[in-house]
Amino acid sequence: MFTGIVEETGEIAARTETDDGLRLRIAGEVVTENLAHGQSISVSGACLTVEEYGDDWFETFLAAETIEKTYLGTLDVGDAVNLERALAADARLDGHFVQGHVDGVAEVRDSRQVGEDWEFEFTLPEEFDQYVVEKGSIALDGISLTVADRTDDSVTIAVIPTTYDLTTLSEKSVGDPVHLEVDVIAKYAERMLDGY
Repeated sequence: MFTGIVEETGEIAARTETDDGLRLRIAGEVVTENLAHGQSISVSGACLTVEEYGDDWFETFLAAETIEKTYLGTLDVGDAVNLERALAADARLDGHFVQGHVDGVAEVRDSRQVGEDWEFEFTLPEEFDQYVVEKGSIALDGISLTVADRTDDSVTIAVIPTTYDLTTLSEKSVGDPVHLEVDVIAKYAERMLDGY
């Protein structure tokens, strides 16, 4: 479980294709402190397992399912990723409950600076329409964000300068992919009310 409060942006340091999937080495300074084998780290919103690690890097394996459901398989050496360690049981929940289970991939439709802030518009795939509400929570590339506005096929997010500067949003252009995770509470509510 994560909060969607990105701790740092890391960088793809190496990628190795295997018969079973893809191995990524990711460099970072903050999330690599006190690492342990088997620890979970959110990499641009996808929960991945630490298999090997060093002073300022860790390696993780992407199985076929992860490659199919995310855009992580398209990343190359030097590409930036958002990183967050799993939520400790006694930690503050500053964002919202983020599982790191990517629901789908959306795209940047528009971005514009508004004063000191930014507004981003993202496509909203039809199958996730019922889970997204105005002023509700959404995770995009692992970032906990509040929905400022939405239409039938898009969602608009207001981004403060700190979020813009400390995440990969500052590197996103129109057409770029982002991992989408809807609020898990909406999914549970739907399941519980199904049939009523």
